[in-house]
Amino acid sequence: MFSLDWIYYAISWILLTWHSAWDAIVPAEAVIGTNWAWIFSIIFLVVTVRVILFPVFVKQIKSQRAMQALQPKVKELQEKHKGDRETLQKEMMELYRKEKANPLMGCLPMFLQIPVFLGLFHTLKRLTPENSQKTLYGWTVQQFESASNAKLFSAPISGRFGSTAEQLAGLGASTNTVKIVAGILVLIMIATTYLTSRQMILKTGWAEDPQQRMVQRLMLYGIPVSLLVSGSIFPIGVIIYWVTNNLFTLGQQQWVLRKFPPLVPPKKAGTAARNGQPVAKSGGLLGRKTAQPAAKAPAAAPKVAAPKPGAKPVNPKKGRPAKRQG
Repeated sequence: MFSLDWIYYAISWILLTWHSAWDAIVPAEAVIGTNWAWIFSIIFLVVTVRVILFPVFVKQIKSQRAMQALQPKVKELQEKHKGDRETLQKEMMELYRKEKANPLMGCLPMFLQIPVFLGLFHTLKRLTPENSQKTLYGWTVQQFESASNAKLFSAPISGRFGSTAEQLAGLGASTNTVKIVAGILVLIMIATTYLTSRQMILKTGWAEDPQQRMVQRLMLYGIPVSLLVSGSIFPIGVIIYWVTNNLFTLGQQQWVLRKFPPLVPPKKAGTAARNGQPVAKSGGLLGRKTAQPAAKAPAAAPKVAAPKPGAKPVNPKKGRPAKRQG
């Protein structure tokens, strides 16, 4: 059977290394009901992982640019093979292979972080006083007991929203306190997960490829909704990791999208533009729209008053012979 011990050892080593560094800086006792050395250890575990995965993130951006550049060709294939889904999929796979574009590259950084998430989940889950195997994965007894008693606003980092009263009593924690802290963190986790996906889609636009669009919808709506259920089983320390990771992603994406703006295809004039109606442009993190002012209509020609009865014409018509006197 495949063993994940190497992941647990790696995560424990990074976590304990950062804890040793922060333990020499911040007070050992709890401040505002929080053991900050352990909280900062989890936060800088995120920083370490994201720095290691930064080259993969750059490849993700390049792949998304390649996919965006292929959208016109993808649309042509959809029109050409309309109704023939099997042929369409073959042609699109051949196009991706020829242009060296991978529609699944956008999910690769997230998939690579799954082992880290699982390692931290397993490490924090075992932080209970009744656990006799305290020295597993390179921990000392002192480090294990310190982490077991570590809290965030009086809620243990190994506690969960779904923990029973007996489990929390063993950790010396109040049920209401744990549920309040964990509940707030779960809501923040859901909101930041949604915003990270929303930020990227607003900048790059919705994909024309149905498969890619389905992945975008899954990232935007599916994952945040699933966290409503799965968030109740995550230890508070894992939720701290997730929220920190989302905030890191928001900042990193904003920096990359400003430095390397996405391709913007030329927009075709729509019916509204032909009819003189304002065309809406999307912008901002929440996708608000602003309308351009409509083009002004040309000014009407000034009306000329008709001559009064009996008055001589100002400009007599050309070609009429002059009246002789006599």
